[in-house]
Amino acid sequence: MLCIYHESTDPYFNVATDEYILKHLEEDCFMLWRNDNAIIVGKYQNTLSEINYDYVKANNIAVVRRISGGGAVYHDLGNLNFSFTKTGKNSSLTDFEKFTRPIVEVIRSLGGDARFEGKNDLMIDGKKIAGNAAHIHKNKILHHGCLLFSSEMRNVSEALRINPVKYIDKAHKSVPKRVTNISEHIKVQMNVSDFAKSIMDYVLANFPGSKLYKFTEQDKAAIQKLRDEKYATHEWNYGKSPDYNFKKAIRTVGGLLEMNLEVKKGVIQQVKIFGDFFSENGIEDVENALININHEESAIREALKKFDMNRHFSNISVDDLIESIF
Repeated sequence: MLCIYHESTDPYFNVATDEYILKHLEEDCFMLWRNDNAIIVGKYQNTLSEINYDYVKANNIAVVRRISGGGAVYHDLGNLNFSFTKTGKNSSLTDFEKFTRPIVEVIRSLGGDARFEGKNDLMIDGKKIAGNAAHIHKNKILHHGCLLFSSEMRNVSEALRINPVKYIDKAHKSVPKRVTNISEHIKVQMNVSDFAKSIMDYVLANFPGSKLYKFTEQDKAAIQKLRDEKYATHEWNYGKSPDYNFKKAIRTVGGLLEMNLEVKKGVIQQVKIFGDFFSENGIEDVENALININHEESAIREALKKFDMNRHFSNISVDDLIESIF
């Protein structure tokens, strides 16, 4: 088994790396990695309904869709991520407890009472320290998880705090659980790098044939291409969301503004705006201008640039409209 610890903290590159080791490296792999601030959403989720858009925007948090199912998770540099790829012949590949056992053993060796509970969670004292997800490609599985070691918990809660009444869809919804950092429950003082070394040392010692591996320049170039052409695109991260209806009302200087959208594959299909504002030229042209536009801020701002907004919405700005759309 190839054991990889790579230094990139670019969320788009790192999520692409998971797909690369699954589909392009023949040997089984174990990999440790960290992301800078990011929300990683499950393959079948409605991205915008999983994130606190204003907080994500203000804090420059990357949003990336992964190829496995499950719920959305927040990553920062206090979070350690692990990935296994393994070739097999049947559905026993999706044994979440088996793949998390090395993590549990390491935490227990450090004095933390870690346990695998439920469908796919690692817990300490009734609080979640890790979630796991899996994706099967042909006869091979990618199993990956995120370990909360010393994450900033306020960011975790704020980034994933959304208003569920804004979205009507059939997407898989994340289920909030009480979470905690591993560092608060172990008896050995260490940082996240020390913790990563403990896990890697355990895997190298307990999995026969394991050896360290560094990505070649050819590997890195292929991952970068996958990053740029798939994982850093609006089409993948937002356009793959299930169809949904969006509704939001805000108070502005000009009055109440209520936005209603129907969105398919990340593209706005229908728009209806209500409110008690005044309008000199009517609002139909603005509504029509948003049709066939990505439900994405820069695209919407570009579509609205041609309007003298005060003639259509008295005392309501473009920024007000943007606020009502997310």
